[in-house]
Amino acid sequence: MVENKSHGQTKQQKLPNQRWLIHPQQVEKNQQLATSLKILPLIAQTLINRDISTIKKAEAFLNPDSIKLPSPIQEFPDLDISLNLLETTISQNKKISICGDYDADGMTSTALLLRSLKHLGAKVDYAIPSRMQEGYGINQRIVEEFHEEGVSLILTVDNGIAAYQPIAKARELGLNVIITDHHDIPPNLPPANAILNPKLISENSPYRGVAGVGVAYILAVSLAKRLGKMEGLIKPLLELFTLGTIADLAPLTGVNRRWVKRGLQFLPRSQLAGVKALIQVSDVKAKEQDNSKQTNNQKSLKPDDIGFRLGPRINAVGRIADPQIVIELLTTDDIEVAETRAKQCQEINQTRQELCAEIEEQAIAWCEESRINLQEERVLVVVQPGWHHGVIGIVASRLVERYGVPVFIGSYEEEQEQDTDFATDAGMSGSTIRGSARGIPEFHVFEALQFCDDLLGKYGGHKAAGGFSLPGENLDKFRSRLSEFAHQCLEIDHLKPLVTIDAEAEFPELNFDLFRQIDLLHPCGIENKSPIFYTRNVRIYQQRIVGKGHIKLTLVKGEKEIRAIAWRWGDYFPLPQLVDVAYELRENTWNYQTNIELELVGLRLPREVSPQQDSSIQPRKVEFSYSDRSYICSLYQIGDLQELRIRNSRGEVLAIQQGKKFGLLGKSRDNAKEVDVSQPRFFHLIKAAMNALNLN
Repeated sequence: MVENKSHGQTKQQKLPNQRWLIHPQQVEKNQQLATSLKILPLIAQTLINRDISTIKKAEAFLNPDSIKLPSPIQEFPDLDISLNLLETTISQNKKISICGDYDADGMTSTALLLRSLKHLGAKVDYAIPSRMQEGYGINQRIVEEFHEEGVSLILTVDNGIAAYQPIAKARELGLNVIITDHHDIPPNLPPANAILNPKLISENSPYRGVAGVGVAYILAVSLAKRLGKMEGLIKPLLELFTLGTIADLAPLTGVNRRWVKRGLQFLPRSQLAGVKALIQVSDVKAKEQDNSKQTNNQKSLKPDDIGFRLGPRINAVGRIADPQIVIELLTTDDIEVAETRAKQCQEINQTRQELCAEIEEQAIAWCEESRINLQEERVLVVVQPGWHHGVIGIVASRLVERYGVPVFIGSYEEEQEQDTDFATDAGMSGSTIRGSARGIPEFHVFEALQFCDDLLGKYGGHKAAGGFSLPGENLDKFRSRLSEFAHQCLEIDHLKPLVTIDAEAEFPELNFDLFRQIDLLHPCGIENKSPIFYTRNVRIYQQRIVGKGHIKLTLVKGEKEIRAIAWRWGDYFPLPQLVDVAYELRENTWNYQTNIELELVGLRLPREVSPQQDSSIQPRKVEFSYSDRSYICSLYQIGDLQELRIRNSRGEVLAIQQGKKFGLLGKSRDNAKEVDVSQPRFFHLIKAAMNALNLN
């Protein structure tokens, strides 16, 4: 264990390479919401930042059950056709087969429909393509096997919308097909009997953001209602919906927010043997909900419990093992089978973690040794032999977090690898590369892949992520083409991870009242992020490395001390003593004592240090005239640099750091614009200010 209590740093600090976006504070709207809804101003500002700025919108958001939902049959044009097909197939005792996917969304969707269709008396089975041998989506082999097995109706979940040829083959063979999917719509829709996809409905529909498991849930519940067999079905299906929706990173808005909020309350008291076993091996502990509208407190899970504990154990199986393990886990009623399958998920996830750590270490080593100029390339392409295709997407996300640029990571198809200990890009030029991509906000991954269409084999994805394959001999051209695309949409300043901040908070505000009101915003996740606050000029009193490269800290401002954790920041240890910090709040219980702590997500050197905060810095303010106008100038110490500030009579400030060609001009640093201070009008003003301060 390493302790750091030093009161200054002499060496050049290595800090997170970040850019901060701080939402402008809207005082009048804030006061209206805070007063009307009896919420804290920090919570009101967080709602405003999410475009929830009226009383009506806020009430609907905070109480999603109060919204009257339209019937799904009105929203999904093919839902009635789907229900008629399923009802007829079940009544005739004909066979239904589900074709699922190997990610958490696909596996929970498959389990959900298996459970519901069996409950409704259907004769049903399933198949999931091999991730390593076949890749994503229904294929001709599966269609032909279904036909040989006497299947009457194929039901795809979380796939099928782009599978034109396999669906056409199924229809040719006389099979009925219902596609349930949520991926982007291709130019030519497959010739299925019915297609259920939220991308085909109104953009204003509350059902628009559902994942594959959401479409499966809507279909299952609608069918159960039609057949009059709802009893005992909704709770287990809602639990599976909640697992799949959060694990698939679906937006927690619309019906997703409404149903996930309910599902998180059901999960701690689940009657599903597999869910109970998974919660147990994951060591998830439900929290008491403090809700004044309830007569007694209820235990509930939080999205993070699924996102960081349950979801990875499900996803790991689909990435590196047999998805049947998860399907059995989520469909069995046998406690012993459930416990066995849950332990397998736990073991497979540990293997997945080890693989990720090993590949990440190798990828970082390659990047450092290659000395790649990311400001010049604006995209990182890393391809090496021997990496497991199932986990490289996770590594891509970590590299984005580390380097702040879009990342395309790949490996060579296993069956074509030869002499991998000595292989190089050139040596593998005859092989096929298969990879994953992760983007940043200003970069559209799928459009980047389309820009490389002639160099690629199969590819797909959306704005934030994608998958691709290409011949090894095209790798250099692929790198070059991606860089060309990146230069069209990325500026230098974009090449830093973005930290989006809701509001400034002071340490006395970080208490249990605030933490409980943050619960009103839950479930938080995609498109409804947990609030991030920041505090300026915080002193790091203690810091030490814990675990595998995390930093545990004690922070002080004024008379208040608070503990914090910075995950995976070991490379930046030790952090400087005086910093601005951005963070999420978290609750930590140790030795029966519960405290509010901070989870750091951003850190920067202070933009402003006042004399009261650091007695070693005494900026001297001097009034001077230039071109018949009055100005006030002063000199500040910012980390290792000096900053000259010149204020005019309108309250605008020009801030210039020592040795920099560009400065900031504006009334607020967070909204200031960058200016070239070598221009004559700024240059001569700066010279006059320096003369006034006797710096020349």
